[in-house]
Amino acid sequence: MPKKIKILFSIPNFDTAGSGKVVYDLVKGLDKEQFEPHIVCTHNKGAFFKQVESLGVPVHIFQFYTPYKPYISLPFRLLKIVNFFKKHQFDIIHSWHWSSDITEPLAAKLAGIPFVYTKKAMGWGNKVWLWRSKLSTCVITINHSMQEQFFKNTKVKTQYLPLGVDTSHFQVHEKAYVSPEGITATSNDFVIVSVANLVPVKGIEVLLEAVSHLNNPRIKTFIVGDDQSAYAQDLKKRYTHLNHLHFTGKQRDVRPYLALADVCVISTLQKGEGLPIAPLEAMASGNIVIGSEVPGVIDLLSNFQEQLFPAGDAQDLAKKITAVMAMDGTQRKDLAMAMRKEVEQRFTLQQMLEGHEGVYARLAGR
Repeated sequence: MPKKIKILFSIPNFDTAGSGKVVYDLVKGLDKEQFEPHIVCTHNKGAFFKQVESLGVPVHIFQFYTPYKPYISLPFRLLKIVNFFKKHQFDIIHSWHWSSDITEPLAAKLAGIPFVYTKKAMGWGNKVWLWRSKLSTCVITINHSMQEQFFKNTKVKTQYLPLGVDTSHFQVHEKAYVSPEGITATSNDFVIVSVANLVPVKGIEVLLEAVSHLNNPRIKTFIVGDDQSAYAQDLKKRYTHLNHLHFTGKQRDVRPYLALADVCVISTLQKGEGLPIAPLEAMASGNIVIGSEVPGVIDLLSNFQEQLFPAGDAQDLAKKITAVMAMDGTQRKDLAMAMRKEVEQRFTLQQMLEGHEGVYARLAGR
């Protein structure tokens, strides 16, 4: 029987879900007859870390990247990383680090280990990203805009592999009328849900401006995400006039809120997304999704152009919401089921796993 391919998944921490959840899904779902996954992160804090430990795979607490300065000691710090990689004899290193750091791929190259990183977001603020990419054996892109914007005129090897969701976990649900907090809605209400990490680029104010513009007492809006940030606190102050606006805080399980929704909205600003998971989960759950016309969201809604609105345009978003409100029950169900089918055909967890397994096998010469 061939030796298992030993893969190290590197990620700074599991403090927040996002990439951590994707790494969790990858490690959990990989064929353990072919692959031996390991994880490295810099600390063991955060509630989600306990869930990662439950996978039963080796988890290393180690500083797998290092600051450039002071330059005089950089070679010695780099050598520690090289020795760590060599000691465990990893066949592949797959980085989920968010930054443009080059010490990790440089250490991998010095250790003679193929290095892959996933480009998770649309940031490209400096040339270091290009150096990180050129030091990589392969770069995994998760939306089509990345190839055009970042890698078109380079010799960097890329592989398009979109993220996916577990369609058995996120299933078409029955319509709910009571939130986990006990907030009620009626069949006459129209519930808007937005699940997001509450940071400025998410453009939540665009959604709230649209709701304010509509000024319809039937509309109830739920913002699901950590509401302790300065951005979230500012939103609460600015939109106190919206009587049916509810900030739920961060939720480990968003499905009860998706069950409330008549429509889900992702209102990201122009910078764009990598490939946002929240609207994928909503689509898989049988929800209609309206999204801003930015990288990442465009990929998800490429076959639903009527559900896209120009980034930052609250007036157009209000029109899109009004159009969904005007649909009868059959029209809404047909659109929601078409979105569910889109996920089944293009964005499942199984497709994501198979795509990554193919890349790993190719890099390992299998």
